[in-house]
Amino acid sequence: MCNLSNILTRISYNFTVEHVLIKNYTMKNLLIYPNSHHNTPVIDFKASGELSLTGRSVSEKISEYYQPAIDWLTELMFYPPATIVFSIKLECFNTKSSMIILHILKMLEEIHSKRISKVKVNWIYEDDDTDMFESGNDYQSLVKLPFKLLSLVDC
Repeated sequence: MCNLSNILTRISYNFTVEHVLIKNYTMKNLLIYPNSHHNTPVIDFKASGELSLTGRSVSEKISEYYQPAIDWLTELMFYPPATIVFSIKLECFNTKSSMIILHILKMLEEIHSKRISKVKVNWIYEDDDTDMFESGNDYQSLVKLPFKLLSLVDC
């Protein structure tokens, strides 16, 4: 008798994901606007390699909000631009958002380390916002990427 656990185990061992590269395929840009409560950021990912995350990221359902961006970055690995510049300018973010931001940075680190694209990160913060400066500093220490901390005065 086959039980569901055995079937799922066999399926998981025999399942492989193949990504078919399509000739002349063009990545589409991804633009996600904040929700009506303005507790989600603007996600603006351009196929040219200009990626930006701007605003507030404090929604409790933030994982669902970021999923299209994660999917888009996964696809970008197969259709990479020569250079990716990820600019992050957040007013504030919660713990769930911080984990997702780290996940995105780790994805970009993989792209950079495998020489798929050259990746640069710009962490932009208000000149008097020491919390956001320290957060950027923390992320900088967690990833091996060219990483600039820029106050708005510098921009």
